Amino acid sequence: MRLLTFFIFLGTSFLANAQVTRIRGTVFDKETKEPLPFVNISLEGTTIGTITGFDGQFFLETRTPAKVLVVSYLGYLTWKSAIQVGSFQEFEIFLEPETIALDEVVVKPGENPAFRILREINKNKKRNDPTRQTLYQYEVYNKMELDINNVTEEYKKQKVFKQFQFIFDYVDTSAITGKTFLPIFITETMSDYYFQKEPKRQKEIIKANKISGMEDDVISEFTGKMYLDFNIYDNFVPIMGLEMVSPVSSIGQLYYKYYLLDSTFRGNHWCYQISFQPKRKQEPVFTGYFWVHDTTYAIENYKIRMADDVNINFVNDFVAEQTYMLVDDSIWFPQKQELFIDFAVTNKEYGFFGRKTTSFNNIIINPKLPENFFSPTMYEEYITLDSALYKKPEEWQKMRHEELTQRENDIYQMVDSIQEVPLYNNIINFINTLVTGYWVKDPIEIGPYYTLYSYNVIEGHRFKFSARTSNAFSTKYMFNGHLAYGTRDKKLKYGLGAIYMFNTSPRQCANIYYFHDNEQLGITDYAFLSDNILSTIFARKQNDKLTTVDEYGGYYEHEWFLGFSNKLNVRNKQIFGSETVSFKKWDGTDTVTVNKITTSEISLNTRFAYNEKFIMGKFERVSLGTHYPVFNLGMTIGVPHILGSDYEYYKLHLSMEHTVPLSPFGNLRYIIDVGKVFGQAPFPFQQLHEGNQTYAYDDYAFNLMNYYEFVSSEFATLMLEHHFNGFFLNRIPLFRKLKWREVVTSKVLFGDFTQRTSEDLFFPAGLSVLNKPYMEAGVGVENVFKFFRIDAVWRLSYLDNKNALPFSILAKMQFRF
Repeated sequence: MRLLTFFIFLGTSFLANAQVTRIRGTVFDKETKEPLPFVNISLEGTTIGTITGFDGQFFLETRTPAKVLVVSYLGYLTWKSAIQVGSFQEFEIFLEPETIALDEVVVKPGENPAFRILREINKNKKRNDPTRQTLYQYEVYNKMELDINNVTEEYKKQKVFKQFQFIFDYVDTSAITGKTFLPIFITETMSDYYFQKEPKRQKEIIKANKISGMEDDVISEFTGKMYLDFNIYDNFVPIMGLEMVSPVSSIGQLYYKYYLLDSTFRGNHWCYQISFQPKRKQEPVFTGYFWVHDTTYAIENYKIRMADDVNINFVNDFVAEQTYMLVDDSIWFPQKQELFIDFAVTNKEYGFFGRKTTSFNNIIINPKLPENFFSPTMYEEYITLDSALYKKPEEWQKMRHEELTQRENDIYQMVDSIQEVPLYNNIINFINTLVTGYWVKDPIEIGPYYTLYSYNVIEGHRFKFSARTSNAFSTKYMFNGHLAYGTRDKKLKYGLGAIYMFNTSPRQCANIYYFHDNEQLGITDYAFLSDNILSTIFARKQNDKLTTVDEYGGYYEHEWFLGFSNKLNVRNKQIFGSETVSFKKWDGTDTVTVNKITTSEISLNTRFAYNEKFIMGKFERVSLGTHYPVFNLGMTIGVPHILGSDYEYYKLHLSMEHTVPLSPFGNLRYIIDVGKVFGQAPFPFQQLHEGNQTYAYDDYAFNLMNYYEFVSSEFATLMLEHHFNGFFLNRIPLFRKLKWREVVTSKVLFGDFTQRTSEDLFFPAGLSVLNKPYMEAGVGVENVFKFFRIDAVWRLSYLDNKNALPFSILAKMQFRF
C-alpha cells in the first residue's frame, strides 16, 4: 500500500507501446459539418469494430495488428485510411453523401421495433443470466492497472519529479479520453471460480497473483473475480456505489431512447444491434449499444459508457465492454470483460485511470464437486494458495489467457526502480502521517496528531502525547500508551495497552489496557472524542461534563467466519464525581457526597453481518459494509464485591442496521436499537442517551440532545435516513449544475427508568427521565463541494428543557461517489 500511496501523491501534484493500437476520432457530414451518430467503424480484415456515439465520436483499442480503418454509413461513401500499428492516432473524418435514386417510401406509425426485442430480452433473463444458473465453474484471469493521467510537460519540470524523470519514458495516450497517461501499477490474478445458486455460495481459489512492488495475500483477494464486478442483466448496475439503470432493465424505457440499428451474423449467430441514449439529463444512465441473439434473446456483446452529466463524484468517465459465448449450445456465458474508469482527484483535469480486464476459460456447467465443497456458513469464500505469490515468469507465461504487452511488462520494472529512489520513502511517510494521523519512526508510531492539543473548561489547555509500536516492531503484538496534562486542573493523565493478534482473517485477538483519564460519558463511538482538536473547534456548547475515570480490563475477540464474531470483555471501572457531575445520595438522615463509584463487568458481544467485506491491516481493518442487515447483541453482568465493585445488574442490548436500496429513489438506512438494564445500578451505568454538543453531524447520536440530558433503564430508538441521490434536485437547473443531493432524517427515542430506590444516586442538574418520546427531524443536502453535507435539524420535543436547542445547522465531511 505504500507504493499506491506514493503514486496517488504523484497524481495530485501532477509507454509508448508497440503492441496496442489506439484510435480515436469524430465523424462528420462533409456538407453540413454535423456529427454523425451510429456510423460503423471497423478494422479491415477483422471482426473488431464499434459505432459512433450521438456526438459522432468513437474510440478503439486493439492488440490485433490491423492496418486499415474503415468507416461506413448508409447513404454515404465508404471512407478508408491506413493506420500505424502500435501507436495512438486521432482522426477527424468527413463522410461524403452518396447520391442514390430512391423509390417513394411510405412511413407508417407503429411501435419502435427495438421495444419488441427488449421485451424478449426481459422475458428470457432467467434462462440467459449466468448468475441464475444452478451450478457452474470456470477459470478466470483478472488484470488491473492504475494510471496517472494528463501527464504534461509542465509536470515533468516540477521539482518533485526531478529524481523520477525515467518514469516519463512510459507515457502513452488513451483512445477513450484522448488524455496522456502514465501506467504506475499493475496486478494479475488467476483463479478458479465456483458458483452455486441454492443455497447461494461463491468460492474463489486464487492460484496465482502478481502485484507490482508487493507480495500480499490480502490484497490479492481484492484483485480476484468477485470484486469490481457487475451484471448487465440486473435492473440496476452498481457503479462506485451509485445504482445505474441497466440498458436492459425492465424499466429501461422510462430512462432510455432505443434505436434498432442493424442485424447481421456475429460469428455463426444472427444478432440485432440496438443503440440507446438517455431521455433526460443527469439521471444515472449510460449511452452505448448491445448485440442480442435473435433466437435466445441473450446479450452477445455490449459496450456502455456513463452519460456525461451523471451526478457522481470523482468519476469523469466509465466504459465497459463485454462479450459472451455460447456454452454447450444452450447457455451464454461471459467470455471477456473490459472496464475503464477515469477518476478525478481535484477536478475534471487531473486524476487516474483504472482498468480491469477479465477473461474466462474452461467453463463447466453443473460440475461434479465434493459434497462439502462450499462453506456451510460463508456466502463468499476466498482461498489463496501458498504458492500464489511466488509463480515464476515462465509459469505466468503458460497460464495467462493473453500475453502482456511490452508496456505492461515494463510497469513491473519501473515500479522496482522507483522504490530505489531515496525521495520515495520521504513522500510515503508524509502522506501516511497526513492520512492515518501517525508519524512512523520505526519501530514507533507517534500520534494521532489531532489529539496533541485540545481545550475544555475542566482541564483548560490540554496537551497529549501518544505513541504505539509499528508493524516494523511486530505484526503479532502492539503496545500503546499516552500522557496528557491540563493547564487548569493541573493533573497528569496516562494510559497503557497491548494487543496480540492470533490471526487476522478470521480475526482473533486479545487486548489488555489501563488508563487514568477524563472521559465524556453519553457519546457515540463515532463522535469526536473530547481530546480531538476538532471537538474543540466545532463545539456549540462548553463541555463541562467530563469525569475522571480509572479503568483497566481486557477482551478476547474471536471471529468464527467473516461477518460473525464474539467479543468477551472484562473490566473494572471507577468514575470520580466532579462539581458538574456530582454523586450524591440519601443515607437515611442526610444527603451525602460519594467520591467515586466502582463497577466490575463481564460482557459478551455478538456481531453478525452476513457477507461483510473488509480491507485488512495487521492490527486494524476497515469494513466495506454489506447489503444485508447488521446485528449486534450485547449482554453485560455487573458483578458485586469484586475489586471494590458495589453493584449487581444485568444489561441486554440489541441493535440492527441496514441500508435498503430503493432505486431510482436512492436508499434508506434504518437503525433500530433496544435495551434494558435489570437490577440496581447508578445512572452512569444505565443508558445515558447519546447527545451531541458540537456542530459536527453524528449519524448515530441525537444531534440536539445535550450530554447528560436523558437516562433510561429500558429504551428503544429508531433512526431513519433517506438519501435521494439528487432524484428531485437533478430536475432543477441550478441544483443540477451544483450536483447537490437531498437527504432527510428522522430520529425517535422511547425510554423509561424503572426500579428506582432511595439508595440510588441523585441525578445531577439537567439529567432527567423520559416521560414521552424524544424526537428530531432534519433535511439536508450532501455533495456540497463534493466532500460536505449540511443538515438543518429540528428538535420536536422537550423544548422547555433548560438549554434545549430547538434548531441548528450541522455539517459533516464525508466521502461518497
